[in-house]
Amino acid sequence: MFIKLLLLIIFFAVMLGVGFYVRHQASSVDGFVLGGRTVGPWLTAFAFGTSYFSAVVFVGYAGQFGWKYGLASTWIGLGNAMIGSLLAWVILGRRTRIMTQHLDSRTMPDFFGLRYDSKALRIVASLIVFIFLIPYTASLYNGLSRLFEMAFSIPYQVCVIVMAALTAVYVIIGGYMATALNDFIQGIIMLFGIVAVVVAVLEGQGGFMNAVRELAEIPSDVAATEGQPGAFTSFFGTDPANLFGVVVLTSLGTWGLPQMIGKFYAIRDEKSVNTGTIISTVFAIVVSGGCYFLGGFGRLFDNPSLYGADGSVIYDSIVPYMLSTLPDVLIGIVIVLVLSASMSTLSSLVLTSSSTMTLDLIKDNLVHDMDEKKQLGCMRILIVFFVFISVIIALDPPTFIAQLMGISWGALAGAFLAPFLYGLYWKGVTKAAVWASFAAGIGITVSNMFLKYIASPINAGAIAMAAGLVIVPVVSLITPKMDRSKIDSIFECYEEEVLIKKKYSLKEEEES
Repeated sequence: MFIKLLLLIIFFAVMLGVGFYVRHQASSVDGFVLGGRTVGPWLTAFAFGTSYFSAVVFVGYAGQFGWKYGLASTWIGLGNAMIGSLLAWVILGRRTRIMTQHLDSRTMPDFFGLRYDSKALRIVASLIVFIFLIPYTASLYNGLSRLFEMAFSIPYQVCVIVMAALTAVYVIIGGYMATALNDFIQGIIMLFGIVAVVVAVLEGQGGFMNAVRELAEIPSDVAATEGQPGAFTSFFGTDPANLFGVVVLTSLGTWGLPQMIGKFYAIRDEKSVNTGTIISTVFAIVVSGGCYFLGGFGRLFDNPSLYGADGSVIYDSIVPYMLSTLPDVLIGIVIVLVLSASMSTLSSLVLTSSSTMTLDLIKDNLVHDMDEKKQLGCMRILIVFFVFISVIIALDPPTFIAQLMGISWGALAGAFLAPFLYGLYWKGVTKAAVWASFAAGIGITVSNMFLKYIASPINAGAIAMAAGLVIVPVVSLITPKMDRSKIDSIFECYEEEVLIKKKYSLKEEEES
């Protein structure tokens, strides 16, 4: 107990210390929200990765999908790395940084308002962010409850309040730079922690080969492969179609999430984009791949305590039970690992929510002549508000909110992904197409929550994103175009010439 408590105390002290250390960089709106757009590749890459993976992934998703699909669930982690990290950086990173700086855009709703010359789009987008990030924020605490029950005598409620309070303090004091620097520290913990945990769990099962052999002997209870031995060690698992839906939602979804895209707004330069791409991809392979790979062995730990009164599997119990037999030092590392994953994502979400509400809804709409000091004060107050609301929901989550948490990614990415992606590359996107994407993304995911015409809410989110990618170009072709001169002025940022070193680009030889 002493070791575990000591690790927690050191962890919390470092987090607060970082907030005070960088507080001078949060004295302006740009500094507070984007770190002055001077954040280097390591901090940006780790901020991207730690915002991506939280306790929801480590405890909830890894346990649930590992149980359902076996070792094939590792494809989810690899999809997160290749699509959610590598391609996101390659396709969105540079263009996002260039256009958002050119437009002087600080948030995703701000981008929609400026790119499509529509104040209404900006306001509605900010409301969508507010509505769907709050329940997602509350969900971050859920993965901690069973781990703390396993490792400490500390009530879950105390853990939630302490974690939320400490996160709020360092974000309020240091803004984006405090979040980025803490994300880097927390990312290091996550990298080493997940490797140590995977090795320890497999050693407890007689090593990797023995664990795979035992897993292969378990017959499948999934309808499509019922009774089939070896299904949980097969290449595509027990249900390839639904596995693909999970890969799409958890990987492509990052392209439309404001807390993820915001990391590209703040990056410093070209070299930072290239280096950050590699770092972020490697981080995702280790952390996400490791989480889902670990969850794939969940069936080896089948136990009556994993089932509810109705006989259904309690997925959130699987990973904590797998870890319960580890040595105290490793359990302490796991606690810090999950806290790191949750606090990094929580800080990113509350900063995104508060900045969006302040800059895109309150400023110039509800409060006029709002100077920088008032904007900073408003954002800090809203951080407290968002943390408070998320704690209230997490302490006693109603069924409706629990359902809403599961569709937050689908709703946000379904609404935002297509108009943001096309808006960076194509001059022909129209306002009507953006409205159509908002309506389709929110409409599909929310209506499905009540009508359940798509069996899996995860597949519903994936379909919402795919629908947006089709709807935006189709509607853009048949609706009135935006003013050509305005569009040209927006895209001229890509044509500006810059001087770079030869090691980054070879000079073209002049023809003789």
